[in-house]
Amino acid sequence: MLANPIFNPNGDDRVENRSIWFGNTTNLMQLNDVRYSWAIGLYQQMRENFWIPQKLDLTQDVTDYWNLTTEERHAYDGILSYLTFLDSVQTCNLPHLKSCVTAPEVSLCIAEQIAQEGMHNQSYQYIIETVIPSDRRTAVYEFWRTDQVLAERCEFIAGIYQQYIDSPTEENYFVALLADYLLEGMYFYNGFIYFYNLASRMLMPGSADIFKMINRDELSHVRLYQKLLPEAMRLFPHSVEQIYEMFDRAVQHECRWTNHIVGENVLGITKSSTEQYTKYLANMRLRAIGLEPLYSGEQYQKSPYKHLERFSDTKKAGHTKANFFEAGVTSYVMSSGVGGWDEI
Repeated sequence: MLANPIFNPNGDDRVENRSIWFGNTTNLMQLNDVRYSWAIGLYQQMRENFWIPQKLDLTQDVTDYWNLTTEERHAYDGILSYLTFLDSVQTCNLPHLKSCVTAPEVSLCIAEQIAQEGMHNQSYQYIIETVIPSDRRTAVYEFWRTDQVLAERCEFIAGIYQQYIDSPTEENYFVALLADYLLEGMYFYNGFIYFYNLASRMLMPGSADIFKMINRDELSHVRLYQKLLPEAMRLFPHSVEQIYEMFDRAVQHECRWTNHIVGENVLGITKSSTEQYTKYLANMRLRAIGLEPLYSGEQYQKSPYKHLERFSDTKKAGHTKANFFEAGVTSYVMSSGVGGWDEI
């Protein structure tokens, strides 16, 4: 896969000749007439999702942190570290995939995604620096250095991306793109559930406020890959078996990590509910790209955390809804008055 030239004066940006990959773009952002109209709508939605983490109040969380059990604090620290890794690696990886996209309207969406991933990292830093005592912060940032399970989790995810960077073949590009979908569509959500679970027990409401904002951003990224992957499956070498294998490995890794950091030490989360939810997510994400579910059984067709659904939504001034369990996203307006439990 060759990266697009900075400027290609011999390119052809006529709409009928555009394609997401393998087009002959000038690399100019000509957006007055586009082939992929969904990309313009998605980009506008992503821009409307703009928010500032520092406007969300973490005052109660500072006190609540010490009201958590030892196991809950350990999970809080470890999940924050893991999510920081996920958005960090995306910020680094996405430009490599974007450089081969030849439809400017799609490139625009990925550019906005990169910006949002960076802002998410700022959000995690805001939580860490505000809520977690100063003598514990370095341990959170470097949790992966001391926790072997997290280290292996990070190495597995980054290793897939690194394969494409080291060997930029079409096959490796498809694998990296699918890995992006797995990251955006599966890897964040057990972490989100942990914070919504605390909020349902009237703990750490400011953290939950921030994560429901991140949740909505991530769902717009899921939508992007649900548009890209069916086209990629048509163009790039791959096999359906390969897709199912990657999904199954992702589920195994995600369950191992969640059971390690949360396990059955947090009220409302069990190893059984983690497995059910993760396999449910995998089935839902597969259906969204036109494939059959991987896991049979009625329990894997529904979420065990339906009762936490309301904690993913910001209401009042925005008067909009995003249901992360069903991956349906609409635009919303951030209220400058968001301030803790009353807003959940």
